Amino acid sequence: MGEPHSALQRNRIHRALSRPNLLMGADRELLLVTGLVAIILIFVVLTLYSALFGMAIWFVIVGALRMMAKSDPLMRHVYVRHLRYRHHYLPTSSPWRRF
Repeated sequence: MGEPHSALQRNRIHRALSRPNLLMGADRELLLVTGLVAIILIFVVLTLYSALFGMAIWFVIVGALRMMAKSDPLMRHVYVRHLRYRHHYLPTSSPWRRF
């Protein structure tokens, strides 16, 4: 008699397919958009103050985006879904409240 087929089948899940898409520890799309806005600010105004201001703003925003990604890497997607469903799930105190 043979062994019963009770062994579980194992499949490898590659980490690149299941991890969030981060760049420099922040959400990739948000980081690139803020970098683009900072570059536009620097090169449109073309002064030393605008360059310093654009770089400072970008570093602050990158820090905030990294903190956001550290707490929840998919926070942007959750917030966009929340905005989409806001009209369906109204913030009421009870189900019997009149609108």
